[in-house]
Amino acid sequence: MTALDLAGPVAVVGTGTMGQGIAQVALAAGHPVRLYDTAPGRARAAAEAIGTRLDRLVEKDRLTGAERDAARARLHPAESLAELADSGLVLEAVLERLDVKQQLLRELEDIVADDCLLATNTSSLSVTAIGGALRNPGRFVGLHFFNPAPLLPLVEVVSGFATDVTSATRAYELARAWGKTPVACADTPGFIVNRIARPFYAEAFAVHEAQAADPATVDAVLRESGGFRMGAFELTDLIGQDVNESVTRSVWEAFFQDVRFTPSLAQRRLVESGRLGRKTGHGWYDHGAGGERPEPHTAEKVPPPAYVVAEGDLGPAAELLALIREAGIQVREEEEDHGTRLVLPGGGQLALADGQTAVEFRDVVYFDLALDYRRATRIALSHAQDTQTRTLAEATGLFQALGKDVSVIGDVPGLIVARTVARIIDLAHDAVAKGVATEEDIDTAMRQGVNYPLGPFEWSRRLGRSWAYDVLDDLHMRDPSGRYAPSLALYRHAYASEKREGTP
Repeated sequence: MTALDLAGPVAVVGTGTMGQGIAQVALAAGHPVRLYDTAPGRARAAAEAIGTRLDRLVEKDRLTGAERDAARARLHPAESLAELADSGLVLEAVLERLDVKQQLLRELEDIVADDCLLATNTSSLSVTAIGGALRNPGRFVGLHFFNPAPLLPLVEVVSGFATDVTSATRAYELARAWGKTPVACADTPGFIVNRIARPFYAEAFAVHEAQAADPATVDAVLRESGGFRMGAFELTDLIGQDVNESVTRSVWEAFFQDVRFTPSLAQRRLVESGRLGRKTGHGWYDHGAGGERPEPHTAEKVPPPAYVVAEGDLGPAAELLALIREAGIQVREEEEDHGTRLVLPGGGQLALADGQTAVEFRDVVYFDLALDYRRATRIALSHAQDTQTRTLAEATGLFQALGKDVSVIGDVPGLIVARTVARIIDLAHDAVAKGVATEEDIDTAMRQGVNYPLGPFEWSRRLGRSWAYDVLDDLHMRDPSGRYAPSLALYRHAYASEKREGTP
């Protein structure tokens, strides 16, 4: 098979939001584009909608009038599948039902040329299963665009079990020629993004279900400490609770109900109640007229401690020592082999979240992981019921002196950011070990597909080889359901850093 000619015709079957977006991308690359939909008149309506969007691009000076007119001239609504016969690529974006997609592709296979590339934009079905209906599944590939397709750069190029390497390469190079950022992955539930992103939602919901923090506080901590563009609750309200829960459930069922992907009962209740997010006016938040966004829990201002004693290496939080000194607070450093903590003037301790709970220790306050402690504007703290009031006040005053808002949450292991990042890193290592994708492609996919501030492997290198394993191992000890059990791949990664010369 040869590379697809950028002047050759491309067909899109299915003219919903994704179909229209993909057609617009192909138009922008210079292709004649055929639109087809089984519903009478829908392809013509979709062509008109695309034309309207092209008009808006001209108004915004992102497209010239001549370019718009040329694109419109290349866009053709089709009345039958037979009109797609000369296409070099046919991409389907129809209903997410296996039987519907298989029937469509069987019909297309009898119409198009032998060298026509067939593709699916499915986000939840198996590319292997869809292609299993074809006489020649080798020319069938997944091209998973993200919504809105004209704006978001990422395209997951998914190889089914029977996809030829040449077909996958063609699809990859085509996506790149269209100005997109392709990443290659094997046909696995959720592909890259929807597989590895599950903990971002799951851990936020778990903290909420444990009554440790409300949605507004969790979202604020994820944004202002974790560096995520949006929190899990506000993002799922934007996506649609039904859509997000459906993807979670699909991945969970495809992995034979693996506990690591278990859906949230709280989200299920939200969907059952019809509170689907912005599109219905209410989800986790009230989006109706006059609805007020709740404020995150923020501790009242208290005086900072006069000094802290640093015992051991603070690891990912080592930057705090410089910030504390800059705030005019004395830091006394002591070499300790057994601890990574700050001791406060009242004798209480301040420790980085590690998967343990404050109730297990005498007078300890845990603080959450931050993407960048200097730039973070909020930090989460947790404490046990019998933690001294003075210890919590000193810990709160310390971070406030560093210019941070402080959110005090319940005593949950791993707090919010730490447990989320540890699980994302674990799923990423597991995916590489199972041949889903490369480290580089996973990092690219998570940055560009869901706007993570760092890719999982970038985070892993910054935090240290054993950090995620240690956090999850502690979490697994406190919740032995298997949800937090570190993967073998993560164990091997962490163990490699601990091997000593001369040991067997």
